Amino acid sequence: MSLQIQQPSLYWNDWSQRILTGESLPREIGMELLSSHDDDLLAILNAAFKVRQHYFGRGVWLHVIRNARSGECPEDCSYCSQSASNQSEVETYALETVEEIVAGARVAYEQQAVRYCIVTSGRQPVEKDLEAICEAVQQIKQNMPLQICTSLGMLDAQQVLRLKESGVDRYNHNLETSARHYGSICSTHRYEDRLATAKLVKDAGMELCSGGLLGMGEELKDRLDLAYSLREIGADSIPLNFLHPRQGTRLQNINPMKAADALRALALFRLVNPDRELRIAGGRELILGPMQVLGLYPANSFFTKGYLTTDGQGLDADIAMVEAAGFEVAAIADA
Repeated sequence: MSLQIQQPSLYWNDWSQRILTGESLPREIGMELLSSHDDDLLAILNAAFKVRQHYFGRGVWLHVIRNARSGECPEDCSYCSQSASNQSEVETYALETVEEIVAGARVAYEQQAVRYCIVTSGRQPVEKDLEAICEAVQQIKQNMPLQICTSLGMLDAQQVLRLKESGVDRYNHNLETSARHYGSICSTHRYEDRLATAKLVKDAGMELCSGGLLGMGEELKDRLDLAYSLREIGADSIPLNFLHPRQGTRLQNINPMKAADALRALALFRLVNPDRELRIAGGRELILGPMQVLGLYPANSFFTKGYLTTDGQGLDADIAMVEAAGFEVAAIADA
């Protein structure tokens, strides 16, 4: 089947219907989507929306991220302003206290967040930090009906079990990009190391949050590979970040993605992973700009109140954007 012999709206609508009946999107069609003309973008977003609406309606889940320890990470990820290998000017601090982490959760709950994401910089949590985070999670779960996600780097099986027993619902460990491209953005650990942690999380029966960062000089086939790799590992939640080039990092001079390319990527990840939570993450405001509301047609959640080292447009603006487009902020009970 070819776009040259069928109207784009009919073509992509046909694929959304086929996906809803259980068919998987073939890789060649995924590449066709990523390579499509801008004139076809609305037809592609409409197809992605049909799938999104089937599984999630018009609800939008809000997530709040807590940068509980910042900077001085020993890993050399070329995109990250928190890496000690880069020369970015970011605030650095040790792990926040249990009380500070719990207070952040209370604010997130009051602002209608369904998930509170506790993130720390570093390769792997040390014992005292893991103990503090487990204590904070226990207190949060005892007092608030919040879903808790943690992102602490690579883990061993025992650490995964301790987080699960403390009440952590979901663990985030992004694959970031394709296996082929990974070596060009990081040398201090391997793509296989990331896969190993993801597998431990799934084996323990925890939800896995794993996504990627687009716009790091990868090719379209790398975005395609990432979408299918996340399906293969069974990611329950997929955050898609778009590179916001930061001064002092090795990718500081890279040209930012175009909004249309970011929207095509969101549509691809929805069609490849139809029933998974798809979240618009870092770089939303910069890359999508005035088109960011269109990201809600494939995606059903996003981070509000900013990211690890960059600010967002603010909670009030986010809620106004959601409601103006005819979507609604989803309740915790729906998460």
